[in-house]
Amino acid sequence: MKKLFGTDGIRGVANSELTPELAFRMGRIVAFLLGNKSRSGQPFFWLGRDTRISGTMLEGALVAGITSVGVQVRLLGVVSTPVVAYLTVALKAAGGIMISASHNPAEDNGIKFFDAKGFKMDLELEKKAEELFYRDTDDLPRPIGAKVGQSFRSEKALQHYLTFLKKEAPVLKGLKIVLDCANGSLWKIAPEVYRELGAEVIPLHNSPNGKNINVNCGSTGPESLQRTVCEQGAHLGLAFDGDGDRLIAVDENGELADGDAIMAICASYLAEKDMLPGNKIVATVMSNGGLEIAGEEHGFEVIRTQVGDRYVLEEMLRRGCALGGEQSGHIIFDGPMTTGDGLFTSLQLLKVMVEKGEPLSRLSSIICPLPQLLVNCRVRNKEGWEDNERISESIKLAEEKLGERGRVLIRPSGTEPLIRIMIEGEKSTLLQEISRSLAAVVEKELGISS
Repeated sequence: MKKLFGTDGIRGVANSELTPELAFRMGRIVAFLLGNKSRSGQPFFWLGRDTRISGTMLEGALVAGITSVGVQVRLLGVVSTPVVAYLTVALKAAGGIMISASHNPAEDNGIKFFDAKGFKMDLELEKKAEELFYRDTDDLPRPIGAKVGQSFRSEKALQHYLTFLKKEAPVLKGLKIVLDCANGSLWKIAPEVYRELGAEVIPLHNSPNGKNINVNCGSTGPESLQRTVCEQGAHLGLAFDGDGDRLIAVDENGELADGDAIMAICASYLAEKDMLPGNKIVATVMSNGGLEIAGEEHGFEVIRTQVGDRYVLEEMLRRGCALGGEQSGHIIFDGPMTTGDGLFTSLQLLKVMVEKGEPLSRLSSIICPLPQLLVNCRVRNKEGWEDNERISESIKLAEEKLGERGRVLIRPSGTEPLIRIMIEGEKSTLLQEISRSLAAVVEKELGISS
C-alpha cells in the first residue's frame, strides 16, 4: 500500500499527484473519521488555503467530499495554517484543513489535517485514512435530503484570531519594519497587523498571482529582504513562508537570524522571566550546536528530536516544554498555539526587542553558530546505510576527529536518491577533509547514481 501522508500531511504536484479526485476521497474519509468525534451537535470543519493557483480547485473537491458525509464546511479563504489550527480549537470544530504546500514551489500543493485539539492528525488516524482510501469499495455514509452537509463563507472568523494575536503583541510605534510575505497566506494579514500595532511597514512580495508564491522570496529566499532592510534603513525585516507557519528575521545590518537564533533569543528571555518550564527547549537534530552553547551560557537546555515539527511538538508535550522549533524558522510556543505560527513568533521576537530596547543584531549575538557543511551524495540505493559497517566505522572516526563540539548527521532524502551528510565542528578546514572522506565511503558502499 502506497503511503499518502508525509511528515506534514499529503503533498504532491497539483492536478498530477495531488488530484481533485484524491482530495474528494480524502475529504470524505477525514470528515467521517473526525466528524464522529465532534464536540458540537452539528460537526463542521474549517477550511483554509494559501495563494496557489490550484487552491480553489482542491478546495472545491474537499468541500464536495466533506459535505457528502453530512459534515459542514466553513470556508476561510486565504489564511495562514496557524489560523486554521487556532480557530479549530477556539470555535470547537470537528477538525481543520489547510490547503498548502508551505515553502514548496507554486506547482506543488498539499493538504494538512488538524483534529479538534488543533494538532496534526496522529499517525494511527493517518494510517486508518490510508486504509480507507485504498479500499476497493466506498461504504462511508451518503446522507440525503436535509442531512447533506453544507458549506458557508466565514468572513468574520479571522477576527477571533487577530484579537488574540494583538493581545499578545507589543506596541511598535517608532519601528520601521520590512515584511516579506512570500506572495503567500500572510500577504494581506501581516502588514495590517503591524500597521495597527503602530509600526511603519514596508511590505515586500505581497502581490500574489497564484504562481509567484515562494519565488525568490520569503523564508527560503530572503536576499531581497536583506537588501531592502539596508536600503530603507529599517530596524529589522521579517520573512514568512507560503502558508505563514515559519519565520526568518533580518537585523538592521541585513544579517540573517534563523530559527536557531530566534529560539535562543526567546528562550533566554523566558528563562530570565522564570517562564521556561524546566529551563528546556526542544530543537531537531538539524539545529546548530551553537544553540546548545548559547543554552549553557544563558540558562536553558536543548533537547533534540528528529526532523519535523510533529516530533518537536510531541517532545514538547511529553516534557512539558514551552518552546521548541526548527532551524528553518518553524517555531512553536506552547499554550496558545498548537503549530508553528510565523506571525505570532515575530511578535514574540518584537516583544523581546521592545522590552530590552536592543537591536536585533545585539540580541542575535547570543548565539555563535558552529561551522557546518552539508554534502549530498547521489546513490543507487539509499536503504540500509545504518547497518553498513564501513559507513558506521567512518562516522565514528569522523566524530573522534571532530571532538566534543563536533557532530556528524547522516540521513536519506525523503524524495530523491540522496544521502545527506551534515558535519559540524569548530574548524572549517577539518570539516572539508572529513566530508570528502565520508562522501567517498558512502558512494563506494551504496553506489553512485548516474
